[in-house]
Amino acid sequence: MRVKYIYMYNTIQIEVKENIGIIRLNRPDKLNAINLQMVEELVKALDELENNNDVKIVIITGNGRAFSAGADIKEMLETPLEDIMKRGHMPLWEKLRSFKKPIIAALNGITAGGGLELAMACDIIIAAESAKLGQPEINLGIIPGAGGTQRLTRTVGKFRAMELVLTGKLISAREAEAYGLVNKVVPDNSLLDEAIKLAKEIATKPAITLMLAKEAVSKAWDTLLQQGLDIERRNFYLALSTEEAKEGMKAFIEKRKPRWEK
Repeated sequence: MRVKYIYMYNTIQIEVKENIGIIRLNRPDKLNAINLQMVEELVKALDELENNNDVKIVIITGNGRAFSAGADIKEMLETPLEDIMKRGHMPLWEKLRSFKKPIIAALNGITAGGGLELAMACDIIIAAESAKLGQPEINLGIIPGAGGTQRLTRTVGKFRAMELVLTGKLISAREAEAYGLVNKVVPDNSLLDEAIKLAKEIATKPAITLMLAKEAVSKAWDTLLQQGLDIERRNFYLALSTEEAKEGMKAFIEKRKPRWEK
């Protein structure tokens, strides 16, 4: 495929190949943890690709051994709750929610917490065989705060979602496929090729029709989703304000088990 251009941000890379936009999360030393800078850059990148009439579909993947391990816990621990509520990651989730073009998430490794929430905010998910998926926030004394309790439940059902959220365990790509959480699992070394192959097939359709079809399917999905997201956001902030959350995140940074009161 002919590469039209490559643009480097600090935390992400954008590449446009013919009519496909590829975004790579690029904090591999931090397992592509989502910090405030990455949020800002992803919003800018999505704006750019949405306004680029040559681009009909977008792929999001990660550099290194993770798609994304979730939110940057160190940054979250050091940021006042008021600032998280005012600034936070909401601009990214709102942008993904309103993004008109199809997005494929190509999961190249660890996909946890906010990383899985990012994947679930996309339209199609392809996973490498080595990928691990889950919502481990409860191990930090918090809960998913960007759609994890709502989109996961709507995708895999209440009981599987409840187990994943309450245990915080990660599941294999094959398990995720069996749950209906990913569209298909492919060998690690062919992940991006398979994502591009699917993107090229979709991109043969009319751009306006793709956008209308995406909107229609999304409406069936999220007619009542916003109410659940509002509840989740409230409870996330409540959990984040507790001493258990502070201890859980501090223990994560210090690479030890959290010392929670019974």
